[in-house]
Amino acid sequence: MAEPKRWVFWMVAATVLLAGCDSFKPPKPQVNKGSVEPGTTVSRGEKRFRLLGTPVTVGKPLPSVRLVDAMTGKEIDPSAERGKVLLLSVVPSIDTKVCEAQTHVLAEEGSRMGDKVERITISRDTPFAQKRFSEEAKLTSVRFLSDYKEGEFGRATGLLIEESRLLARSVILVDREGVVRYIQVVPEISNLPDLDAAFEKALALAK
Repeated sequence: MAEPKRWVFWMVAATVLLAGCDSFKPPKPQVNKGSVEPGTTVSRGEKRFRLLGTPVTVGKPLPSVRLVDAMTGKEIDPSAERGKVLLLSVVPSIDTKVCEAQTHVLAEEGSRMGDKVERITISRDTPFAQKRFSEEAKLTSVRFLSDYKEGEFGRATGLLIEESRLLARSVILVDREGVVRYIQVVPEISNLPDLDAAFEKALALAK
């Protein structure tokens, strides 16, 4: 009877192990509380990358640019929107782990802001890729705007990475009148921005 008992033991052990694998979640990337100025440089490890364009500035209006709404295909100018605080979560590419994590935090943990703050992800991915990502991840509370054509948003804010032509990882808060009130450009692009700090500042602006 020893053999059947051993077989049962290994079946139970395998079931527990598989259940553990199913529930395993990879650790969240490191959060970086620092910031560099738009139009300067960011790094990835020991490599440094120059940021092109005109630096966006706190206290100045958000530059007027044309982005494409991934869900409607229509051109959108975020600077023209009034009446809501805008939280712009800028990522290099949504199909990478850190950008995916950043967007999930924006959608899930950012839900505590309710409808007081408009949450927007901006990247140079095509609208098609953004829409696919949104639908697969079921992130319906976040708007996705694409800067895929000419990198107009990146150039207008000083966030266009020279080597890759992608956008630097950053967060921008815009008040109800279209004025920039907070910027974080993450110095190390493999880190997450401090979204908790951005959420608190956004809620304060929305009061």
